[in-house]
Amino acid sequence: MQANRITLIYVLLMTLVVVASNIFVQYPLPGTLFGISLGDILTFGAFTYPVAFLVTDLTNRQFGPRTARKVVVAGFAVAIVFSFAVASPRIAIASGTAFLLGQLLDISVFNKLRRQTWWRAPLVGSLVGSALDTLIFFSIAFAPAFVVLGPNEPFAIEHAPVLGLFAAEAQRWISWAITDFGVKLLMGLVMLLPYGALMSTLKPMPAAEKASA
Repeated sequence: MQANRITLIYVLLMTLVVVASNIFVQYPLPGTLFGISLGDILTFGAFTYPVAFLVTDLTNRQFGPRTARKVVVAGFAVAIVFSFAVASPRIAIASGTAFLLGQLLDISVFNKLRRQTWWRAPLVGSLVGSALDTLIFFSIAFAPAFVVLGPNEPFAIEHAPVLGLFAAEAQRWISWAITDFGVKLLMGLVMLLPYGALMSTLKPMPAAEKASA
């Protein structure tokens, strides 16, 4: 019963993170930094979504990959419904596809590395999963090639200096994707702090130890 309650908490946390990220990714950061327009390179969603990898990794550590996949699928199913309610269908499809594939890749990598140094599995898993997630999400959500899934966002496909720095120009969503992944790299390091702090509390169950053998 306790395991079921903890699993439910993980599912609820996952749902909250994905729904919040689906909302925040539609809002570019305001203001400027060193003369760079932040709205040209970054959205608020970059700061919330990496928490999903923390939830997945803690589930994987405590209960093993099978339960982690169940949490991901359950969180995906619930979150996608809410996503269609709070975001455009195209954003919801992009988010759901990127989320599912990125998280499943994270689980696979984490499980292969879980017996190595404590930080390696969560860090490498989240970074590899984030790379796939970023590529899939921004391509489907904003690239003109995916217009069949919904209208293009005019601001996203307008040309602007790459990362707001270079003379070369590209559609804004490309700079968003590059910067988003950069933030995810940073957040992947930051998420090691709560992961490390919770290691002594959320110890692997026997099933998780068996799965990693």
